[in-house]
Amino acid sequence: MPGPGNPESGVDRVGRARFARRDSGYRAEMGELRGHEGAIAVFAPVTILTVTLERTADDEAEVHVHPGGQGVWQARMATSLGARAVLCTPLGGEPGIVLRALLDEEGIERSDVDLEAPNATWIQDRRGGERETWWEGDPPVPGRHALDELYSAALAAGLECGVCVLAGTHRAGAIDVDTYRRLAGDLRAAGVRIVADLTGDELEAVLESGPDIVKVSDDDMRRDGRLGGTGHAEVDALVAGLHADGAQHVLVSCADAGALASDGTSLHEVRQPLLDVADSRGAGDSMTAAVAVGLSRGLPWADMLRLGAAAAALNVTRHGSGTGRADAVIELAKRVTVEARAA
Repeated sequence: MPGPGNPESGVDRVGRARFARRDSGYRAEMGELRGHEGAIAVFAPVTILTVTLERTADDEAEVHVHPGGQGVWQARMATSLGARAVLCTPLGGEPGIVLRALLDEEGIERSDVDLEAPNATWIQDRRGGERETWWEGDPPVPGRHALDELYSAALAAGLECGVCVLAGTHRAGAIDVDTYRRLAGDLRAAGVRIVADLTGDELEAVLESGPDIVKVSDDDMRRDGRLGGTGHAEVDALVAGLHADGAQHVLVSCADAGALASDGTSLHEVRQPLLDVADSRGAGDSMTAAVAVGLSRGLPWADMLRLGAAAAALNVTRHGSGTGRADAVIELAKRVTVEARAA
């Protein structure tokens, strides 16, 4: 199966952004990245209506209402980078009505299915600077018919786009884990490239299919019991274990320490500029989305990593998860270093 950057891949034949080496090794032509080049499907079993209280510059309170959830944040960043992102998600109840309108307003393409139960809603207060949760609703569990429709929507979008991102559910039990296993296997069998950003049983299920790229965080892997320490040996063992279980490429984000990436033959340390943090939520999802966009455009592995690290770095400077200007991401990407891990 064609891997990232393989000139024989179908996505490469459709078209890709042109990159030339300069300074840190990365240079993008703005015209290419601003065009709708590259396409990804995003399998998002859980989409959330977020209601957040914010403090204005003149010290007044204001309410912000947005679509949220891992899949939304990934689709939002991909769209910001000029790619086509098709969000496959269930929507229902009054929150679902609001979510449809908000997603359309953002220009995020959706292939949604009707859900009898309402989508989860999060109500949070960030007037004091830190995010304080007032209430978080549990995501509804799709019934058999809704799950079948969601599966078919993701399969169709994945086949059309050629790249599919598999997003998590935020809560265990929100969807049958076997759905991930079957969807990943069917997509792979049809030649679709898979980018998985998952933890726990969802990750274990998808690894069976041999996904093209697995993106995880060191914190999540500690909670899962896959990572026992913070040293190079422990992280290297985590990467080796993910490869052994099926991942072709592995990307481990480590917050301020950057990221560690592996193509199965060599390890590289990825370092991005450390910018002032306004809100760290959504940084990892921005990284995943940008890497998936790079994969859809046929970029070399190192350039995917630069794009992903830059998107994550920019996201933390903003108050919106999965947000960022394409031109800022491109300029930051020139300052991201990808260096072979010293022996």
